Amino acid sequence: MYNPALPMSAITTHVLDTSLGRPAAGVHVTLEQQVAGNWREVGRGATDGDGRCRTLMPDGTGLVAGTYRLIFDTARYFASLQVAAFYPQVTVEFTAAPGERHYHVPLLVSPFGYSTYRGS
Repeated sequence: MYNPALPMSAITTHVLDTSLGRPAAGVHVTLEQQVAGNWREVGRGATDGDGRCRTLMPDGTGLVAGTYRLIFDTARYFASLQVAAFYPQVTVEFTAAPGERHYHVPLLVSPFGYSTYRGS
């Protein structure tokens, strides 16, 4: 379960499986930042039992303005449920503005669709 007292990365995510109506546990996530036109891995992790991944950046690392992307391994997640899925991965690219301290990017996913938004 989510505990706001625990340390948290400057970029976090939360994955919900809308086809099952519950958090998506065990989704592998990679965080990358665009630097000089190339993508550089910042961190990786997997969603917990509540569908949250809050450790993508090392604890205490500040958010640098720029372009980032979250890559969700949806193929592995749905394969673990023995469900065929249309999207093998979902990539969400976004821009972090100067002066921002935290971005939360939820993903709502099902075998044949997904949506995302800037959370709080």
